[in-house]
Parts: sequence; structure tokens; C-alpha cells
Amino acid sequence: MVVPVRICIGSRRRAPRSSLLRVVALSDGRVVADPKAVMPGRGAWLTPTVEAHDQAVKRRAYRRALRLDREPDTSAVRDYLEALSAEEQARHRDTTEQAERLMDN
Repeated sequence: MVVPVRICIGSRRRAPRSSLLRVVALSDGRVVADPKAVMPGRGAWLTPTVEAHDQAVKRRAYRRALRLDREPDTSAVRDYLEALSAEEQARHRDTTEQAERLMDN
């Protein structure tokens, strides 16, 4: 079975499509996350971390990859990634607490 591979616009690393986040430019100049990869329009792929987002902004990769005529507003993507990171940290904390309870018994 062949796994589709894409390149992250932030880190420039190749990764399976399923491990990356698709982002799409809207007509009003904003870039939004498309976690289900079903929104219409030209998309770009990003490693779902705040660091990769920051690298993409620094390199102006959103503008290039999405073929925009000016720098887009990527705050919605950053907000999505921060929420994703907080959710992952909470899940990790819950797992650690469960492991400690099991070790105490």
C-alpha cells in the first residue's frame, strides 16, 4: 500500500499526509485549519505544531504555498494549534495520573 506523502511548509520535512494538517486560504485573506482536508481551494500542509507554524510565518511560506498576493492572517491556524497542544498536554497529564494511581495500588 502506498502512503501519500506531503512536505510541511514550515519545517520542509516530508511526512505522511495523515500526520500533517491541511491549511486553506479563504477569500478574505485569512488562513484556516482544515483538519478533515475537505475544504475547497488550494491547500498547504503543515506539521501540527506551533513551532512549524512559526517557521512557516518567518519564511513567508503561507503566501508562497497558497499563491497569495499579500501576507495572510494566520492567527486562526495558530489558535487551532495552541488548542491542539493544550488538549494533548491534558491527555498526557491524565495518563500520567492514571499510571501513578495504578502504581500506588
